[in-house]
Amino acid sequence: MLELNSPRWAGLHDAYGSAAKIPGLLRQLSALPSDDGSAEPWFSLWSALAHQGDVYPASFAAVPHVIEAIAGAPERVADVYFHFPAWIEICRHKTGADVPAELAAAYFGALNRVPALVAGAAKQQWNAGFTSCALSALAAAKGQHDLAEALLELDSPDTVGEFLEWSCER
Repeated sequence: MLELNSPRWAGLHDAYGSAAKIPGLLRQLSALPSDDGSAEPWFSLWSALAHQGDVYPASFAAVPHVIEAIAGAPERVADVYFHFPAWIEICRHKTGADVPAELAAAYFGALNRVPALVAGAAKQQWNAGFTSCALSALAAAKGQHDLAEALLELDSPDTVGEFLEWSCER
């Protein structure tokens, strides 16, 4: 995992150029901040690292840090902790982005930790949104990218109901 104090972050790119600001945002994850759609550090992380479906070298360097934050307290994390790595992996697959060789072992190693972390999160109460994100992360980590993306769409009881109605009508 690329250390947060590494000068290499400045040489990595995100949606806005240099990823030099990303380590400061990732440091904030140890406090397990939730996400209301515009809260920091998540707003800036999403904007810089998963911008309109694009991913960047810094995206792949960030995922192991998000996974490490989950590992610290899987029973206390918000759904965004699973949503973020799921979306990065979905977008990597959809865009055909290559993970830089020097980041690949940490990135894919972090994804391999997802199943155990989803199981660790089972101690908390799951709503539809959390379930959608956790299962999406699990599917993405196992290479089921289309399923992972579909699971993110099933994030509310209303959406699930609409899907079931559609499925029955087929």
